[in-house]
Amino acid sequence: MLLAIDVGNSNITLGVFQGDALKFVARIATDKAKTGDQYAIELRDMVDLYGVSTEDFSGAIISSVVPVLASSLKQAVTKLTGFTPIVLGPGIKTGLNIKIDNPGQLGADLVAGAVAAIHLYPCPCIIYDLGTATTITVIDKNQNFIGGAICAGIAISLDALVTRTAQLPQISIETPDSAIGKNTIDSMKSGLVFGQAALLDGMTERMEDQLGEKATVIATGGLAKEIVANCKRNIVYSDNLILLGLKMIYDKNK
Repeated sequence: MLLAIDVGNSNITLGVFQGDALKFVARIATDKAKTGDQYAIELRDMVDLYGVSTEDFSGAIISSVVPVLASSLKQAVTKLTGFTPIVLGPGIKTGLNIKIDNPGQLGADLVAGAVAAIHLYPCPCIIYDLGTATTITVIDKNQNFIGGAICAGIAISLDALVTRTAQLPQISIETPDSAIGKNTIDSMKSGLVFGQAALLDGMTERMEDQLGEKATVIATGGLAKEIVANCKRNIVYSDNLILLGLKMIYDKNK
């Protein structure tokens, strides 16, 4: 079995592959203060919950957008399994042709998502990852990673509304009945959900204009399903795009 770990700003996503099949996906909260030993306990408990023994693993790969945690998770996996996991970064073979100003600054999650998209969908592709931030990746028709955009994610936007205003409450992120809110809560939900959907529709149009052709549009991330359902543009929802990309990258490097 393969253990794939995607460390995000808010959550750490675990994917366990048996052959090419994704056996299960689980999430734990990201905590920069935790040590490798603490994460080892959490990982052990999580895989045990799904009936998997750490002895079943033959390999592991980690991507992290939180640099301080890459080392902690590497230590945790090593203690649990006895082998050193692959950490996605410089020197790891991805097969991805990156044509941006500084490839070394590219987030590991974006690399993994792009690798999966190229293998699974026709290019050109536009990939939206709706996490703490909303990131946009553009792959051209020749499968080159040519750039993208970074926007405030829904969670960041909601946090800013709540903490930087006097009277706006914390709310759940869900689709309201109407884009025209009749009260504060529904107005906030409209701005967050329909606003993010409009961002996807609008940025897709702008990027396709620059590409000069229509693209396959893909969305992933924790909040993607809710947003995609409210987009006017046809967007493919790919729940586990990054984990699938990590599996492909692992296979290139094992």
